[in-house]
Amino acid sequence: MLALSSLAIALPAAFAPETFYTDFPFYTALVKLLPPYNEHLITDIGGLYLGFGLMFIWAMIKPSKELVVPLCWGWIAAQALHFAFHVSHLTGFTTTEAVGQQIGLALYIAVALVPIAMLRRG
Repeated sequence: MLALSSLAIALPAAFAPETFYTDFPFYTALVKLLPPYNEHLITDIGGLYLGFGLMFIWAMIKPSKELVVPLCWGWIAAQALHFAFHVSHLTGFTTTEAVGQQIGLALYIAVALVPIAMLRRG
Protein backbone atom coordinates (compact mmCIF):
# COMPACT_ATOMS: atom_id res chain seq x y z
CA MET A 1 0.00 0.00 0.00
CA LEU A 2 2.78 2.46 0.85
CA ALA A 3 4.53 1.67 -2.44
CA LEU A 4 1.35 2.47 -4.38
CA SER A 5 0.74 5.63 -2.35
CA SER A 6 4.30 6.79 -2.96
CA LEU A 7 4.11 6.10 -6.68
CA ALA A 8 0.71 7.78 -7.01
CA ILE A 9 2.39 10.98 -5.81
CA ALA A 10 5.80 10.39 -7.41
CA LEU A 11 4.84 9.77 -11.00
CA PRO A 12 2.70 12.84 -11.66
CA ALA A 13 4.93 15.10 -9.53
CA ALA A 14 8.15 13.94 -11.22
CA PHE A 15 6.93 13.66 -14.79
CA ALA A 16 3.94 16.05 -15.03
CA PRO A 17 4.58 18.68 -12.32
CA GLU A 18 2.13 21.26 -13.65
CA THR A 19 -0.65 18.68 -13.83
CA PHE A 20 0.27 17.56 -10.30
CA TYR A 21 -0.05 21.18 -9.18
CA THR A 22 -3.36 21.85 -10.89
CA ASP A 23 -5.12 18.49 -10.39
CA PHE A 24 -3.68 16.56 -7.43
CA PRO A 25 -5.04 14.63 -5.61
CA PHE A 26 -7.29 12.89 -8.08
CA TYR A 27 -8.38 16.02 -9.94
CA THR A 28 -9.41 17.93 -6.82
CA ALA A 29 -6.72 20.65 -7.19
CA LEU A 30 -5.86 20.79 -3.48
CA VAL A 31 -2.15 21.37 -4.19
CA LYS A 32 -3.10 24.51 -6.11
CA LEU A 33 -4.51 25.94 -2.87
CA LEU A 34 -0.91 26.26 -1.61
CA PRO A 35 0.61 28.60 -4.22
CA PRO A 36 2.84 29.50 -5.93
CA TYR A 37 3.60 26.82 -8.53
CA ASN A 38 7.26 25.77 -8.43
CA GLU A 39 8.24 23.15 -11.01
CA HIS A 40 11.63 22.52 -9.37
CA LEU A 41 10.12 21.85 -5.96
CA ILE A 42 7.39 19.60 -7.34
CA THR A 43 9.79 17.48 -9.44
CA ASP A 44 12.09 17.15 -6.41
CA ILE A 45 9.14 15.91 -4.35
CA GLY A 46 8.33 13.50 -7.17
CA GLY A 47 11.88 12.13 -6.93
CA LEU A 48 11.61 11.78 -3.15
CA TYR A 49 8.36 9.84 -3.37
CA LEU A 50 9.71 7.76 -6.27
CA GLY A 51 12.65 6.78 -4.08
CA PHE A 52 10.34 5.78 -1.25
CA GLY A 53 8.11 3.87 -3.68
CA LEU A 54 11.06 1.89 -5.03
CA MET A 55 12.29 1.13 -1.52
CA PHE A 56 8.83 -0.08 -0.49
CA ILE A 57 8.74 -2.35 -3.56
CA TRP A 58 12.20 -3.66 -2.64
CA ALA A 59 11.00 -4.29 0.93
CA MET A 60 8.03 -6.27 -0.43
CA ILE A 61 10.26 -8.40 -2.67
CA LYS A 62 13.07 -8.96 -0.16
CA PRO A 63 11.56 -8.21 3.25
CA SER A 64 13.88 -7.95 6.21
CA LYS A 65 13.55 -6.28 9.56
CA GLU A 66 16.78 -4.39 8.85
CA LEU A 67 15.19 -2.79 5.77
CA VAL A 68 11.51 -2.47 6.70
CA VAL A 69 11.87 -0.83 10.13
CA PRO A 70 14.18 2.06 9.15
CA LEU A 71 12.30 2.54 5.89
CA CYS A 72 9.00 2.88 7.76
CA TRP A 73 10.52 5.22 10.36
CA GLY A 74 11.97 7.38 7.57
CA TRP A 75 8.54 7.49 5.93
CA ILE A 76 6.88 8.37 9.26
CA ALA A 77 9.34 11.23 9.84
CA ALA A 78 8.68 12.68 6.39
CA GLN A 79 4.90 12.24 6.68
CA ALA A 80 4.73 13.69 10.21
CA LEU A 81 6.32 16.91 8.95
CA HIS A 82 4.02 16.87 5.93
CA PHE A 83 1.00 16.37 8.19
CA ALA A 84 2.12 19.17 10.55
CA PHE A 85 2.48 21.60 7.65
CA HIS A 86 -0.97 20.86 6.31
CA VAL A 87 -2.65 21.13 9.72
CA SER A 88 -1.52 24.75 9.87
CA HIS A 89 -2.18 25.64 6.22
CA LEU A 90 -5.88 25.09 5.56
CA THR A 91 -6.83 28.52 4.17
CA GLY A 92 -8.99 28.08 1.08
CA PHE A 93 -9.94 24.48 1.87
CA THR A 94 -13.55 23.56 2.46
CA THR A 95 -14.22 21.70 5.70
CA THR A 96 -14.68 18.48 3.74
CA GLU A 97 -11.41 18.97 1.84
CA ALA A 98 -9.51 19.80 5.04
CA VAL A 99 -10.87 16.83 6.98
CA GLY A 100 -10.35 14.44 4.07
CA GLN A 101 -6.80 15.66 3.56
CA GLN A 102 -5.90 15.30 7.24
CA ILE A 103 -7.41 11.81 7.45
CA GLY A 104 -5.47 10.76 4.35
CA LEU A 105 -2.20 12.18 5.68
CA ALA A 106 -2.75 10.54 9.08
CA LEU A 107 -3.34 7.20 7.34
CA TYR A 108 0.07 7.49 5.64
CA ILE A 109 1.59 7.55 9.12
CA ALA A 110 -0.66 4.87 10.64
CA VAL A 111 -0.09 2.38 7.82
CA ALA A 112 3.70 2.63 8.29
CA LEU A 113 3.32 1.83 11.99
CA VAL A 114 1.73 -1.56 11.20
CA PRO A 115 4.86 -3.35 9.88
CA ILE A 116 6.94 -1.85 12.70
CA ALA A 117 4.49 -3.22 15.29
CA MET A 118 4.29 -6.59 13.55
CA LEU A 119 8.07 -6.96 13.39
CA ARG A 120 8.43 -5.99 17.06
CA ARG A 121 6.28 -8.94 18.05
CA GLY A 122 8.02 -11.39 15.77
